[in-house]
Amino acid sequence: MALIVHKYGGTSMGSPERIRNVAKRVAKWARAGHQIVVVPSAMSGETNRLLGLAGELAPAKATAEYHRELDMLAATGEQASSALLAIALQAEGMPAVSYTGWQVPVRTDSSYTKARIESIDDQRVRADLDAGRVVIVTGFQGIDGDGNITTLGRGGSDTSAVAIAAAMKADECLIYTDVDGVYTTDPRVVPAARRLHTVSFEEMLEMASLGSKVLQIRSVEFAGKYKVPMRVLSSFTPWDIDLAEEAQSGTLITFEEDEKMEKAVVSGIAFNRGEAKISVLGVPDTPGIAYRILGPVADANIEVDVIIQNISKDGKADFSFTVNHSDFNRALDLLRTTVVPELGAKEVVGDPNICKVSIVGIGMRSHVGVASTMFRVLSQEGINIQMISTSEIKTSVIIDEKYLELAVRSLHTAFGLDKTAE
Repeated sequence: MALIVHKYGGTSMGSPERIRNVAKRVAKWARAGHQIVVVPSAMSGETNRLLGLAGELAPAKATAEYHRELDMLAATGEQASSALLAIALQAEGMPAVSYTGWQVPVRTDSSYTKARIESIDDQRVRADLDAGRVVIVTGFQGIDGDGNITTLGRGGSDTSAVAIAAAMKADECLIYTDVDGVYTTDPRVVPAARRLHTVSFEEMLEMASLGSKVLQIRSVEFAGKYKVPMRVLSSFTPWDIDLAEEAQSGTLITFEEDEKMEKAVVSGIAFNRGEAKISVLGVPDTPGIAYRILGPVADANIEVDVIIQNISKDGKADFSFTVNHSDFNRALDLLRTTVVPELGAKEVVGDPNICKVSIVGIGMRSHVGVASTMFRVLSQEGINIQMISTSEIKTSVIIDEKYLELAVRSLHTAFGLDKTAE
């Protein structure tokens, strides 16, 4: 008997019929003798609907009080889907109980809308599992030290599922989505993209951080830190598929490297449309300038991605970085009102029409010329590179958004990812 965590996304929970199918699938696993904890997302579109209602009542405010109420509101979406799934399981003759994050409890810090998990008390959940029940825990949410409901940010149900699996030392965490695994790139952009049977944790972490939407990056970080075995698979296969076949389907995220992984120099192409570039022009080229620019940005809880500083000329330099598209205007206003007058910068300019394209692969460690191949392919397509970022197993470039699909298709072909896997 194994302890297994199932996580189901909003599309999988999108209607009563889909919830019923999830219940049948979960019951199948439980009747096979496994202890099952389920972490569901809100029904598809529900979180957007709830936050839209808040937007109709009042414009967004950068206050803790406002974000506290957003968390109170958004958390109800997962609460509803969890209760509905428990009801569906009970209708299947399977004992089940649902809990909110604060009932478990899942304890977090007080960063409303972007809270981080600090601890999980699994005593109550284990008692129910030992009593033969399926336990459903709301994803995406927890409770802070003052008893306030918090949420983990968009996509946080993945993080909840992996964190619960880690806290309970689960045998495996199965992430059920509307796709049947991790692909070499988005099949909607490259129809020749193929599903990966396995992908290393390091590669998955890079892909998630670089724009792959299959898994939320914090969930992969949790999995890596606590060595949680994960598998990404589809919730749209027939619920009564053979259990042994289902357990081996999808993509396994592994912590072991093998010879086959070394054969693929590049395992996947990731991209992200959700970034924007900001440039601070004509700042003094002095020690600490990067901190004086990015310090206020960090204090405003704005995440920075790619960073570049050009060569000094006449004691001045230009400093560019990218942020999430949703933080673009806020970051621009912040820099124009604080950094420009304090540092005497010439101006702050921005470009919201950029994207990031990345190649990822463990094989890049042991092969030379991978980045130069990427640059050559983009050059041949007439695509200008604005910024470059590298790590041991990835190379990312910032390019004009209008070239995204051309770049991804060209790179996918150039690195042999169109070929049938061996």
